[in-house]
Amino acid sequence: MGFLSNLVKVFPSLATRPLYLTGESYSGYYIPYIMKAYFGLENPPVNIAKVVIGDGSIASGQVFELLPALTVIQTHPQLIGYDQDVYKYFEEQAKLCHYDVNLTYPQNGTIPPVPLNLPTQRDVPFLLKSSLYRKGLMAELKKRYALKKRLSKNTSTFGFNVYDVTDATNPQINQDASVFFNDRAVRDALHAPQSKAWAEEFDFVFGNPDELNVDPSTEPMNFLTEFATNATAHGVGVVLYSGNNDALIAHRGTEVTIQNTTFGGIQGFTVKPSTPWYNDEYQFAGIIRQERNWTYVLFDNAGHLVPHDNPRNAFVFLREFVLGNNQTGLVTKTATGQTVVIGGTNSTLAQDVLPGGDEIYYGPGAKISTYVFPSATRAAWNSFIRTETALPSQTAA
Repeated sequence: MGFLSNLVKVFPSLATRPLYLTGESYSGYYIPYIMKAYFGLENPPVNIAKVVIGDGSIASGQVFELLPALTVIQTHPQLIGYDQDVYKYFEEQAKLCHYDVNLTYPQNGTIPPVPLNLPTQRDVPFLLKSSLYRKGLMAELKKRYALKKRLSKNTSTFGFNVYDVTDATNPQINQDASVFFNDRAVRDALHAPQSKAWAEEFDFVFGNPDELNVDPSTEPMNFLTEFATNATAHGVGVVLYSGNNDALIAHRGTEVTIQNTTFGGIQGFTVKPSTPWYNDEYQFAGIIRQERNWTYVLFDNAGHLVPHDNPRNAFVFLREFVLGNNQTGLVTKTATGQTVVIGGTNSTLAQDVLPGGDEIYYGPGAKISTYVFPSATRAAWNSFIRTETALPSQTAA
């Protein structure tokens, strides 16, 4: 809150204007904790109107990284070469690990804590390499991103790019923002000191007494209902969005977290996200649901870095659903109590998976060529997955 207090000293008009607090990835930790402090103030220095978290680490590591593994494969089966036996193996493991959580709309009871079941005969994902995986999150993210810049996470390093499953460029497209942020005019506009260079990343910001970059904070999902209750009381809107190509913090984990959170006096959404939204060219952009001042958006054709991956649709999203009041996907009730969804619902989209594209993109520093598996392979997979997902394979949570 000290930063916000100083902000309005420099820009006094911001004290009363609506402030939109936005971020992605680890902001899933930062923003809920910032709001926890904000709601505890009798006279906050600013007027926060809405919070927006994209592909955020709101949940535990097993919820946002392990639980969605099967839906990631269903979205992008080229990850396993459309191998049906491999899919069945993952399906079996999901059941054994109790990751086959069943979401209902409205949600039927509280979803029990998702256990962390570590394998005994293979390595585990980077967030879960020790019993203190959560405490090493920032250090691991830093290490993995540094490796990403050196080697490019493609089929020769990690097998696929967890930030965007479809991207196999090598080296990857340059994302160095230092040229922009270190420009003198930009520094002046941001009131940033000319004496210091902009840094893309830095160590844990809240002190480091054990020299392990340890974050002792509990996952925000553990107090998200409290956060939601305060947001409702203060009229603060909540927007969560995910990129469909993101395998690091996949959308399934966000959906599980939403359905286990009570906002506006009701647990989760009452109608499954299945309303399409479109960009300015009326091209399909993804799925949206709005209910009781909460909004959830799933972006088609975008990964972990949605504004970078799909800036056109991200701009429409910002204009219409963050700054604007577009009611597409809003659940309302008529005078007779009938539920109505603005923009309607689409049964094809009312699934746990939004199928991704068939293409994998290749090229040195740019998306130059694509690879698509043979049509017969894809057709056989489509026939298989329709039958496999139609089975009553999930257990109620």
